[in-house]
Amino acid sequence: MTVTIYHNPKCSTSRNTLQRIRERGIEPTVVDYLKTPLSRAQLAALGKAPGMTVKDLLRTKEPLAKELGLAKASDDAMLDAIAAHPILLNRPIVSGPKGTRPTRPVETADELL
Repeated sequence: MTVTIYHNPKCSTSRNTLQRIRERGIEPTVVDYLKTPLSRAQLAALGKAPGMTVKDLLRTKEPLAKELGLAKASDDAMLDAIAAHPILLNRPIVSGPKGTRPTRPVETADELL
């Protein structure tokens, strides 16, 4: 089973989601997107995954999102902003055999495995 988590190790929800996946005997591919930012093309592909939207990629609670006025921005503007400022990527996002989506609350990850 291939599972990927787009992870921010400073985020408790992201750490708990990673732990939850590992407790199920799965060692996911961990993408620390702050150290290795996703390209705009990678973000666009992630936003097109079944059940996902570009808006799902945006961490709307991040102060920079408000500062940049992204709440009602176009998909292109959101992708540009996230590519330029990886802190804007919603976290964590898990991609598993049953889909891709943000996993807040942590239990949401179970639905993707």
